[in-house]
Amino acid sequence: MKKLMIGNEALARGLYEAGVEVVSSYPGTPSTEITEFAAKYDEIKCEWAPNEKVACEVAFGASLRGVRSACAMKHVGLNVAADPLFTLSYTGVNGGLVVCVADDPAMHSSQNEQDSRHYAIAAKVPMLEPADSAEAKDFMKLAFDLSEQFDTPMLMRICTRIAHCQSIVELSEREEHPAGTYERNPKKFIMAPANAIARHPFVEERLQKLVDYAETAPINRVEKAESKMGIICAGACYQYVKEVFGDTVNVLKLGMVHPLPTKLIRDFAADLEEVYVIEELDGIIQQHCEHIGVKVKGKELFSPLGEYNQTTVAAAFGKKLPKAADQPALPVRPPVMCAGCPHRGLYYSLVKNKVTVLGDIGCYTLGMAAPLNALDSTLCMGASVSGLHGFNKAGGEESESKTVCVIGDSTFMHSGMTGLVNIAYNGTNSTVIILDNSITGMTGHQQNPTTGYNIKGDPAAKVDLETLCHAIGINRVRVVDPYDLAACDIAIKEELAAKEPSVIISRRPCALLKTVKALPPLKVDPEKCRSCKMCMKMGCPAISMKEGKAVIDHTLCVGCGVCTQLCKFDAIGGKEA
Repeated sequence: MKKLMIGNEALARGLYEAGVEVVSSYPGTPSTEITEFAAKYDEIKCEWAPNEKVACEVAFGASLRGVRSACAMKHVGLNVAADPLFTLSYTGVNGGLVVCVADDPAMHSSQNEQDSRHYAIAAKVPMLEPADSAEAKDFMKLAFDLSEQFDTPMLMRICTRIAHCQSIVELSEREEHPAGTYERNPKKFIMAPANAIARHPFVEERLQKLVDYAETAPINRVEKAESKMGIICAGACYQYVKEVFGDTVNVLKLGMVHPLPTKLIRDFAADLEEVYVIEELDGIIQQHCEHIGVKVKGKELFSPLGEYNQTTVAAAFGKKLPKAADQPALPVRPPVMCAGCPHRGLYYSLVKNKVTVLGDIGCYTLGMAAPLNALDSTLCMGASVSGLHGFNKAGGEESESKTVCVIGDSTFMHSGMTGLVNIAYNGTNSTVIILDNSITGMTGHQQNPTTGYNIKGDPAAKVDLETLCHAIGINRVRVVDPYDLAACDIAIKEELAAKEPSVIISRRPCALLKTVKALPPLKVDPEKCRSCKMCMKMGCPAISMKEGKAVIDHTLCVGCGVCTQLCKFDAIGGKEA
């Protein structure tokens, strides 16, 4: 049976066919769907973890027990999971363990475009990189075999294009791998210094064995042509090369991107006059080729920035692709907070009160855009809380009275809690605003520990944010409805004036949740509208100006009523028929 699958679904199918029993992940575009698709298989125990470090450690625990396990994350999530990963390299595995990491060249939904291959090199663990959905499934199954064969965690690297593009996948039956026997082995699994020192030589020996494997591995293949030109590539770049050159040039297609082979590359280049390396982001393959004495060209022609495509590759070699039918230029459509987004009212109040706002990672990051321009910084998950403490430590009372941070409920559980502990423990009069929209919004409405439901939608333990904040050491905790602008104003002013740390929980479910029933859309009375454009200051995509008057798109409006609180002429409020 064959099926058209996006790469992430194919990876999940590979988990199923490989007999994986436990998958723990934290959602992050472009990796999220791996775990969502895996959760559709009853044979796999799937869960959303509070963060990637926890997810990786859960996978380790399952592997320690003797079953095949995995975790999935985006590239910046691997930063969070790096601590257990580096030591997992020393312990090795009991059951096969694969860490899936999705890089995001061009930063479609990310704060940087780091190259995860550096982690494979630094942690000294093998990394595979599929070039389409079929390989994604097959490589996943191979990864578990290699994990157990070489006693190593495996990294599976994809990028946004492979994650979300579709190709044909041939399905197979699940191969069960019953749990192995767990036998206590302190020297292997307790990484105290004495044991870790003894395990390091194993890591180095394993790496050399993996190099030997890479020399003849079927996933590293040479495609010969009647040409004196050769190209070395992997992943999505292989697809671009084939679309531009077809079968007219020699290609060394690498499926294992760490460790890289030596003899295979030398033999490939031996009879060629020109060898090029085409790889997105950093020149890792190019550096390896130069290190082993193979003369190549790569980053001399290609940028280390962003992602490539067929046109990029063709242009680098002075080639022109067949011209596609002329298409009108599409209008620029930057992402914006949705109509009825509960964050908008809270942001409006912060801007109105001229508050400095340290932001975090989530859909509320869109508050940085005009006309709100509400944020002053965004670094990484949880950094708003810790950063606020540092900002106020440096600025003293002046900062404390006019600076807050904002963080989503899921992000707070991910890595904001420790920052709040630090505020309570080390004492700044910092005001933390938790934007509780009852879901993990930006990545597509995944459950989290504050929602009361697990990955399958079944009831689960629910973290009470108010009680948690009190337990952490915060005495002042209050809840506000972000649709109520007057209440937001009062809460912000009072908590900024307080002489102790405080938390404001801005609570209103995401307007796009299936459980949220939209109210009838509002409309503008053109006779009352004075064209003051106060309603436009919210940046709601449902409101625009036409012929000098405000109008509301009834297909977008959810009837939240925030705009009615801005209009001083009562022009907004009547329900759309």
